[in-house]
Amino acid sequence: MSEYIDMMTWQEKLNSLSIVVIIPTYNNDKTLLSVIEGVKRYSKHIIVINDGSTDTTAQILATTTDIQTITHPVNKGKGYALKTGLLAAKKLGFRYAITIDSDGQHYPSDIPAFVDEIEKLPDTMLVGARNLTADNMPGKNTFANKFSNFWFRLETGIKLNDTQSGYRLYPLHRIGEMKYCTAKYEFELEMIVFLAWKGVDVKNIPVNVYYPPEGERVSHFRPLRDFTRISILNTILVIITFLWILPMKFFKKLTWTNIRAFIDKEILKSKDTNKTIILSIMLGVFMGIVPIWGYQMIVTVFLAHFLKLNKVISLVASNISIPPMMPFLLYGSYATGCFLTNSPVTFDFIDVSLDSMKTVLFQYLTGSIIFALLCSIIVGIISGCLLLIFRKERQAIDI
Repeated sequence: MSEYIDMMTWQEKLNSLSIVVIIPTYNNDKTLLSVIEGVKRYSKHIIVINDGSTDTTAQILATTTDIQTITHPVNKGKGYALKTGLLAAKKLGFRYAITIDSDGQHYPSDIPAFVDEIEKLPDTMLVGARNLTADNMPGKNTFANKFSNFWFRLETGIKLNDTQSGYRLYPLHRIGEMKYCTAKYEFELEMIVFLAWKGVDVKNIPVNVYYPPEGERVSHFRPLRDFTRISILNTILVIITFLWILPMKFFKKLTWTNIRAFIDKEILKSKDTNKTIILSIMLGVFMGIVPIWGYQMIVTVFLAHFLKLNKVISLVASNISIPPMMPFLLYGSYATGCFLTNSPVTFDFIDVSLDSMKTVLFQYLTGSIIFALLCSIIVGIISGCLLLIFRKERQAIDI
């Protein structure tokens, strides 16, 4: 009796918070029913996405009551199935959606953990953090997760212990119109990155995980193909991060109040010598212009650390390549390259050939390095003059 009351209590709680549970499934007929029955103990609202299963999934769903079923005639991928379920949940007016895999790895008994956390932190994106040292955990999964965690932190600045878990809670009204690019396993990574970019808090909560022995395991993850897809997506996201997201964040913070506070803290009251400050600025300007897009900030931090310069100043100076400045920097680099090769500053958009493209690329790459060096020297001279006027020299303190 107490078990029944407890079940009714959780069902009412999920209902009051407007939470639906979504179960994407593809050829998991051995575990699907037990997952559904386990979820029913906590939720009255369940959407199952049959993503083109060819086993007995359709028959199981046809005889299972109190669920909503959406069927894809052919398999379209986990990401597409999740999009279908999340869109359906949004149309039905739910505020949150918990997604749980149908292969039996996740325990429905962890649903209350998501509910308790979302009550404390409304509208947060919650990702279940699995115990990666669990019995029978495939080694390739551990490596792939650590790999994904590293790139997620690089792309968003948020540290998570597990970014690949399919056990999640989505704040539905924050996911926009679902105009996402991917349809396979990489969709889950794309979702949390874009939500983080939108300013949604993304947080791990610990969940249990069960990995059956090798002979009993049913997995549709194709290591080579899916890992390649995820790697390609990460490459694109990193490029977007460094070419757009970080510069835009920097640009939004570029107010007179913030500028004055930065100058006062990092320059006027800095413990660094004027020489260190000047060299830090010069390094940042140089790295902001040289064409290593997507990696400028990483290399800048590394070089500033290696050269014992001020990393903050170097990073700020590297943002010279913010979008409004890009046309001038590109033209300056190309024009410098043309000057060095004694060529006219022209580009024929009509008569384009492989040879002409090679010539332009060579002129640009060569010119960008020289142009970056010239700009850094000019900015260094200007910075030195300003420091002599407005800042008393400070001696570096060796510790």
